[in-house]
Amino acid sequence: MKSVHGKVVLVTGASSGLGRALVALLLAKGALVVATFRQPEQVAAYDARHGAQGLGILVDITDAAAVKAGVARALARFGRIDILANCAGAGTVGALEETSDAEARRVFDLNFFGGLNVIRAVTPGMRRQRRGHLLHFSAIGGFVGYPGFGVYCAAKSATGIVGEALAAELAPFGIASTVLTIGIFETRFVGASLSYAARRIDAYADTPAGRFRRAIGGLRGRQANLADKGAAAIVHLMEADQPPLHAALGADAMGAMRGKMAAVERELAGWRDNAVSTARGAIAADRPPIDPHA
Repeated sequence: MKSVHGKVVLVTGASSGLGRALVALLLAKGALVVATFRQPEQVAAYDARHGAQGLGILVDITDAAAVKAGVARALARFGRIDILANCAGAGTVGALEETSDAEARRVFDLNFFGGLNVIRAVTPGMRRQRRGHLLHFSAIGGFVGYPGFGVYCAAKSATGIVGEALAAELAPFGIASTVLTIGIFETRFVGASLSYAARRIDAYADTPAGRFRRAIGGLRGRQANLADKGAAAIVHLMEADQPPLHAALGADAMGAMRGKMAAVERELAGWRDNAVSTARGAIAADRPPIDPHA
């Protein structure tokens, strides 16, 4: 196992939840931690307390120019970025029909495009040093589409797919990519950080989407996982000699992933004849025409 001691780690969304817990643990283990915040007073407090070992950056990750400037500050201070933990994100609850275009774009801007801004800013330096590790914070909802949470699920699913593509794109440069499927943690995610679609359609009230809207807020105080333990599990992945491409964070996340994979396998088996009926001639081998890892 490697150590994060002395490594330069960029953590987005450091003001709360898993991001805050991760920053605290990384600092305790001797990492050099660049942390992004949304409020000037948060940056000032971080620098005052951890200025010898860290750097606070005031940045809205949906602003590509601000992200690029923030990464430049980090490089000027530490000379490199070894690990990126793309934690920042937030959810919006509502049936797809209830969710406005503006609400949907906000979710994608923060959970997908914001993360993409950070990835684009850090990968050039990682390519030059020919090493690095990107950790993409997806979620159970990025692996399983939940009624009443579809836009958030779509954004997190896109995050995971990008992480998969990057694993193959960046492997020639010695850069690892890990997609974290994160369970429900004791953070503000199901509290202050969670928004709801402004429109409510009565027809959905007694459907799965409506029940989800009512139920998710009730998870506060009953989340299955603790942020400090989640941070320890993430650091363990950072220290792995060969980090995985996919990693569940929480037994609930692992159960959701296994459940979906089993269900998909059953459907594939049940509809195999229909699937292969499209073949040009003899049934071809069950493999994609292009190997992404070739």
